[in-house]
Amino acid sequence: CLNSRAYSLVDSSQVSTFLISILLIVYGSFRSLNMDFENQDKEKDNSSTAGSFNGNSTNNSIQTIDSTQALFLPIGASVSLLVMFFFFDSVQVVFTICTAVLATIAFAFLLLPMCQYLTRPCSPQNKISFGCCGRFTAAELLSFSLSVMLVLIWVLTGHWLLMDALAMGLCVAMIAFVRLPSLKVSCLLLSGLLIYDVFWVFFSAYIFNSNVMVKVATQPADNPLDVLSRKLHLGPNVGRDVPRLSLPGKLVFPSSTGSHFSMLGIGDIVMPGLLLCFVLRYDNYKKQANSDSCGAPGPGNISGRMQKVSYFHCTLIGYFVGLLTATVASRIHRAAQPALLYLVPFTLLPLLTMAYLKGDLRRMWSEPFHSKSSSSRFLEV
Repeated sequence: CLNSRAYSLVDSSQVSTFLISILLIVYGSFRSLNMDFENQDKEKDNSSTAGSFNGNSTNNSIQTIDSTQALFLPIGASVSLLVMFFFFDSVQVVFTICTAVLATIAFAFLLLPMCQYLTRPCSPQNKISFGCCGRFTAAELLSFSLSVMLVLIWVLTGHWLLMDALAMGLCVAMIAFVRLPSLKVSCLLLSGLLIYDVFWVFFSAYIFNSNVMVKVATQPADNPLDVLSRKLHLGPNVGRDVPRLSLPGKLVFPSSTGSHFSMLGIGDIVMPGLLLCFVLRYDNYKKQANSDSCGAPGPGNISGRMQKVSYFHCTLIGYFVGLLTATVASRIHRAAQPALLYLVPFTLLPLLTMAYLKGDLRRMWSEPFHSKSSSSRFLEV
C-alpha cells in the first residue's frame, strides 16, 4: 500500500522510495544469483561429476513457491491481516518480538558481505564452533552482533531510519531465499496478490467500516520493554519512557519539510522483486545456453537489437514506471493506493510480450531451467 500526502507529483520522500526500492530489488536479485553459483561450486567440489546450473537450487534454506502455494498465499495473507485488525491488542507484543527476531537475522544477512570484506585481511574464514548452536565464521558473528545492536537501539528509540534499515534487510533476505520456478507460478502469485491488495485497500472499508490495510500498516505496537516493566511491576520510571514501535513492514521516508511521510509496504518490493530475481536467473541461464551453443542466433523474425534486450532490464523499467504511476495516482486521489495494482501490469505485461516476441514464452511458462553443463559466470547488468 502506497500512501503519500504530497503537494507535488514527486518530492524528496518519493524519490527516496523509488531509489531504495529499486536498489533493494537489484541487490536482492544478485545475492540470490550468487547463492546459486556458490551452491553450484559446492556441489562441484563434493562430486567428481560435472555440476549443472539449475534454476531450482538444492539449498535447503531456499524456499521455492509452487502453484498451490501461489494460489493460497493471498488467502493466508488475508487471514493474517484480519487477525492483526481484530486482535492487534492481544497479539501485538508477540508479533513485535517475532518481527524483531526475523529482522535481526535478515539484517545480519544484509550486512554479511560487508563484514566478510572487513574481516578477510585479519582473520581466516574458518568456522568457530558454538556447540549445539552451530559453526560460524568471524564475519557471520560480526554481522549478527551489529544486527542485534541495531535492533536494540531501534527498540529503545523507535527511530524511523532504524525501522527502514530492518525493513531493507527483510526485503533482501526474502528476495534472496524465496524463488519463483516458472512464469506460470509468477503470474498466479502476482495476480492473486493484486486482487488481495485492491480488495483490502479499496473495498474493505465498505465491510469493516475502516481501511483494513492502512490501519494495520500504520498502527504502532506497544514496546516490549514497557510491557515487561508493567508485568513485573518494576516501578513507574523503569521502561515507561520508551516509545511505541512502528513495525518494519514498510519503508517510510519523510519529506524535506517533515510535513508528511511517503510509505511503501515491503510486499510491494518483495513480490515484484521475486519476479525480477526469476528473470535475472533466466537471463543468466539463456546466456550460458547461447554460449554453449556457440552463439546461435535467436528466431529469424526478431531483430538482433531486440535479442540483446534482457528480460531483467525490461521488467525493472516496468517496475519503476509502475511505482511512478502509483505515486501519481496517490497524489491525484489524495488517498492510499494499492501499489500492486500498478506494479503487476507494468512488470508482467512487458515481460510476457517480450517473451512471446523472442520465442521464449513456452519455455519460461512451465520449465524454464533445464539441467545443463556449463561453467559458472555472472550476468553483466
